[in-house]
Amino acid sequence: MRTGTSLCLAGWQPQGPTLSLQLPSLIGPPKTVPYTPQITAKSLEGKLTATTFTLDQPICIFDQYVNSTDDIWLVVAFTNVTSHFKNPTSKIQIPPYQKLLTALHYMTLKTSLASYPCAENRAASVLRVGSDTACKDDGSLEYCNGPLPHPGPYRVKFLILDTNGSKAETRWSQQIMLKQGRKARSIDTWPGRRSGTMVVITSILSSFISVLVILFLCTVAYDFKLWRREEPAVLEEPRAGSFREREYDTHHIPPSQASPQPPSDVPRPHSPAASP
Repeated sequence: MRTGTSLCLAGWQPQGPTLSLQLPSLIGPPKTVPYTPQITAKSLEGKLTATTFTLDQPICIFDQYVNSTDDIWLVVAFTNVTSHFKNPTSKIQIPPYQKLLTALHYMTLKTSLASYPCAENRAASVLRVGSDTACKDDGSLEYCNGPLPHPGPYRVKFLILDTNGSKAETRWSQQIMLKQGRKARSIDTWPGRRSGTMVVITSILSSFISVLVILFLCTVAYDFKLWRREEPAVLEEPRAGSFREREYDTHHIPPSQASPQPPSDVPRPHSPAASP
């Protein structure tokens, strides 16, 4: 009996190590997909803004790594956390968009393999990250592709999840730095820092404006001179005490009669020389 027991124990003991060696293979690291996400090289307006960036779609990349029931996510993380980033093992561990500034990463653009088919003559498309402004305050959604609240820098990768956790992943992208405005006080307006072309253009525009101002003033002066020339003359009123001699035509006035002679009984005045 001891021999049989020892044989049974001997037959059972090797199975322990066998299971312990197989378990890590079930929960091992995800497969690496030989693909690196990147900002699209297409000539698009606004492919890199203050809150969004645009990636090329990974067409014909995941076919041999993903099943139709798997989920394909885009991980958006700050660059300083990518070196020690841990893939989530379940959907519960996926932080939402609203916790980006605290968790320093989030996952978005959940889709399936049907969105990235490996079809012939398919026009390459793009993925715009941060384009959905309607969901940024709604925490009830499964994911949100809301505008990025910080200029970064960021790195992104695609992560495939199945029912057991992380199944496959791409490489991290290069750093993505969003555009950011500058404060008005930080803008240098000193002409010496401007390029030669800008100085020449500014000089030409200044000269052109000066010429326009001079022409305008000359036009105003010329019009004023014409107006003064066409102004009607105002008759001068005669001054008080002045006398202006008038000429009269006397042909219509009758000749004056002789003055009447005084009566004879009226003594005539004597001149002083006739007196004795």
